[in-house]
Amino acid sequence: QVQLVESGGGLVQAGGSLRLSCAPSGRTFSIYAMGWFRQAPGKERELVAAISQTGYITYYADSVKGRSTISRDNAKNTMYLQMNSLNPEDTAVYYCAADLVYTTVTNPTGRGVRYWGQGTQVTVSS
Repeated sequence: QVQLVESGGGLVQAGGSLRLSCAPSGRTFSIYAMGWFRQAPGKERELVAAISQTGYITYYADSVKGRSTISRDNAKNTMYLQMNSLNPEDTAVYYCAADLVYTTVTNPTGRGVRYWGQGTQVTVSS
């Protein structure tokens, strides 16, 4: 069983930046592909970014490409999502996700992903 704990959400003005962190429990962090998803009120959950077990392969949704960076530090058992140039459309609950299979965490809605965090709220004011 893997427990995922997100942190770093909050309220930020448009144009600002945030860094989200995800710290899974356990010592086997490096065997999991990881991802960030988000869900805005009234909308379906959507993939934001994903990263392979080694960190060499990454994926970004078009909505955040070029202004976000996903990374991981396997020695520190932590994954990050740096988001810049935030806009009100980025407002959502952001979820950390983990699965043994990289292609699963790149599912557009997270269908089939095995482990989820409780979510952290990101609110961008205009």
